[in-house]
Amino acid sequence: MIKDNFVIPNGISLYIHIPFCHTKCFYCDFNTYTKLESLIPSYIKALKSELDLWSNHLHKSEIKSIFIGGGTPSYIPANYIKELLNTIFSKFNVRESSEITLESNPNDLSKKKLNTYKKSGINRISMGVQSFDDSLLQDLGRRHSQQNAIDAYYIAKEAGFENISLDLMYGLPKQNIKQWIDTLSKLLTLKPLHVSMYGLTLEEGTPMHQWVKDGQLIKPNDDIAADMYIKAVDIMCENQYLQYEISNWAIPGFESKHNLNYWNNNAYLGIGPGAHSYIPPYRFSNIKSPREYTKYLNNIKTKEFDNISLTKENLKFIDIYEKIDKSLEISETIMLGLRLNSGIKIKRFIDRFAINPLDLYSSTFNELKKNKLLEFSNSYIKLTPKGRLLSNEVFLKFF
Repeated sequence: MIKDNFVIPNGISLYIHIPFCHTKCFYCDFNTYTKLESLIPSYIKALKSELDLWSNHLHKSEIKSIFIGGGTPSYIPANYIKELLNTIFSKFNVRESSEITLESNPNDLSKKKLNTYKKSGINRISMGVQSFDDSLLQDLGRRHSQQNAIDAYYIAKEAGFENISLDLMYGLPKQNIKQWIDTLSKLLTLKPLHVSMYGLTLEEGTPMHQWVKDGQLIKPNDDIAADMYIKAVDIMCENQYLQYEISNWAIPGFESKHNLNYWNNNAYLGIGPGAHSYIPPYRFSNIKSPREYTKYLNNIKTKEFDNISLTKENLKFIDIYEKIDKSLEISETIMLGLRLNSGIKIKRFIDRFAINPLDLYSSTFNELKKNKLLEFSNSYIKLTPKGRLLSNEVFLKFF
């Protein structure tokens, strides 16, 4: 049972899920939907109801970052984003220094929308570019061109957004090293303050997975994808970007605060269908259906929740609910911490768990060090460049 009216000492990150998309990309397995636009007004009302509920129990805890993701938050009318942020600012204790991010599609961004976002409190834009190659964008099912992405970036800059993050993907079917280097070159002419680069994963249930399975689409080559990653590491370093996590680079000082909170395995609250939360020692996620979520949240009075215990039995919109024991929390903290280039800070780990990870997993760490996947000292444990390439193999050692 989650205790009521408690304070999380180091603050909490807040995620808001917007599941609506104009079209669904061929590789996407996120909890997103098309042709549900008629649901948007009542859905926003439901989000505000869930925010009301949690504010009754978390209002004393500081919100240190907010991320509005999806789906495509920029697809819905900007007024709804403003409504949500007004609710958050009025109900929660939001730090003045909070990073407040909106995920966006290049085609959706206009001066009018961006001005509304700016006035609403958004101070960071995360843009899903994926590639600066039009043929590859079509293969992914993206609805923008490379020029749309470039134009949207400059429109956001003109609207006063300094902190812009661009997402790219590599290891795509048909993609070659030359195309990848060309995309990186175009990225660097824009000079964004933050860049995320993700290798394509073919998730079961997506069109791309099925096409590869049926032989309609060439299977991505893992060796070529690894070469692309190595090339990205070298090129970004040469251009003064700091790689601070396996898939993320930033101009120093502009690392994502929201994602750093996840990688440090700290508390976060997810609002919306399918959204995940971690309020130690509990982890839980909401039901996935936007219709069921909306129906439930809009048919209750939030005052009913003022004095109830926060359990799955009382909160019918929660789907999965589990208590995380100390051993699992330790394993997850190690796995997430190793994603960071700075690695695990041993003193911080001891302060949190009252045990040295080098003592707890001595044989595992020594084996990984022998295989040149890990390096460590008395103050840190971190992956080597080889270890970052084979990170999934490393993480499995702790589960």
